[in-house]
Amino acid sequence: MKTIKTDVTIVGAGPAGLFSVFELGLLGLNAHVIDSLAEVGGQCSALYPDKPIYDIPAIPRINAQDLIDQLVTQAAPFNPTYHLNQQVTHLEQLEDRSFILKTSLGIVFYTKTVILAAGLGSFRERPLRLPGIEKFVETNLHYSVKDINQFKGRKIVILGGGDSAIDWALSLSRLSSSLTLVHRREEFRATPSSVEQMKKLANKSGANVRYMIGRVTDYAHTSGHIVSIDVKAFGEDSEKKERVSLDDLLVFYGLTPDLGPISDWGLNLDKRHIDADPETFETNISGIFAIGDINSYPGKKKLILCGFHEAALAAYSIQKYLDPNTKQRVQYTTTSSLLHKRLGVTKN
Repeated sequence: MKTIKTDVTIVGAGPAGLFSVFELGLLGLNAHVIDSLAEVGGQCSALYPDKPIYDIPAIPRINAQDLIDQLVTQAAPFNPTYHLNQQVTHLEQLEDRSFILKTSLGIVFYTKTVILAAGLGSFRERPLRLPGIEKFVETNLHYSVKDINQFKGRKIVILGGGDSAIDWALSLSRLSSSLTLVHRREEFRATPSSVEQMKKLANKSGANVRYMIGRVTDYAHTSGHIVSIDVKAFGEDSEKKERVSLDDLLVFYGLTPDLGPISDWGLNLDKRHIDADPETFETNISGIFAIGDINSYPGKKKLILCGFHEAALAAYSIQKYLDPNTKQRVQYTTTSSLLHKRLGVTKN
């Protein structure tokens, strides 16, 4: 059984968790990072790597995966260890206030503090429920977009009415030979401005974009690929069906979030979120901190930039927690020789 001792164990390798590594490193604290996914990046990498982000300070536009790549590079001077494809299955606080964490791969962490940055917790995409269709995930049934360029010149059908469905419809319409969006009702859950933009595209003369109101009832396949779907028009009494041919079928029915074992650790929960002190981001359990989408406090906003703010304050809180007598003095990366040394840079 592998055992690891560390100052901080971060559960979750999304943007907030990755930036925590950097902020902790500046304060001289080492961290290990655990994530249930096969790669770092959380939802940014798993669900929308090519989606543009416009509200990161001083970066007018950046794709989600590029943001993750830069966060990993920024954290690299502090040599974090990433433990991927595993879930924390057990957490126990010891008499000395430290913790034992165990993962699904049998690694045991002896850690002084814990940062929960697990986003929505463990999550999975809501599937399209048609008999036998899951076997086409290996070919042309998709629940996420890894490489937008693979859809260039293809006939695409997108199912869903939320932000992911609409955003990808807008993005892929520029590459595809045709794009059909199918939603089960007339009301969309996505941002109204995005829905309006999609409808304008569909109403343009000669547009390669259309949207349909209805539900998928069946599909046809050949040679290991889905080639068409049957869409029943909206309305209980409607018998109208249309067969829509396709090269790729993208399903964005949303996520099923699950906190998993976290919900059994004695933390104060607000629905699926963990209550945190907005000054320190400590939870009701001393030594456990919660940042990013997983936490809840008055005025909480689920934004990446807010997660960065929370990561910075949590790092300072952890430093004080580990050494209550320390005199915290904010040092600046522009001038501090100590921070330059930790970052491995030389002052010009």
